Amino acid sequence: MRWVTPILAYLAVSIGLFQLHSAWGGLLAFHLAIVLSLLFAKPDIPIHLLFKSNSLKWIVASMVICGTSGLTLYFLWPYFGFAHDLPMQVESLGLHTYTWPAFIAYFALVNPFIEEYFWRGYLGNPTKGLYIYDFVYAGFHALVLLNKVRSGSIIFGILALTFAGWFWRQISREGHGLLAAVLGHMLADFTILMAVYRMSA
Repeated sequence: MRWVTPILAYLAVSIGLFQLHSAWGGLLAFHLAIVLSLLFAKPDIPIHLLFKSNSLKWIVASMVICGTSGLTLYFLWPYFGFAHDLPMQVESLGLHTYTWPAFIAYFALVNPFIEEYFWRGYLGNPTKGLYIYDFVYAGFHALVLLNKVRSGSIIFGILALTFAGWFWRQISREGHGLLAAVLGHMLADFTILMAVYRMSA
């Protein structure tokens, strides 16, 4: 079951973005696929681990490091080779002045809990080295970046997200809980989406 669930998540994102042409559709389909997979698998992972970390050091480190994600994207924007029609692509996915705020709020406040429980909880592993699901986690983001940045930037993004997945897995292991990863993930999602909103408006 474990190897099937990421495939379902990939399919859900693909359907939402490429069939429904909807950012909300991709995100909600992704979350639905994860939640249904977890309900079926019934992993023995307490929900309260999402709110637990025994290490304040890793909570702070995660928030500081991940909080720079959007700033880095904003200031290095010209180097990523974003498509000239990015604003039109974004709007075609249903994101415009009135829908961006709700999308950013949901993505930053809800998505990290679902993803961390799934990727670092259910599909997690205590190994200190890179793990297959670090790469699988990073890989589905290529679907989001496709046709929006040049291929080299997609590869860079996958590598950066593989590191992020590995990092969040390590601090979850060290802190015996997922809270540090959740908070870092929240700041990463929020700052990155704010940068995209600002640059594609």
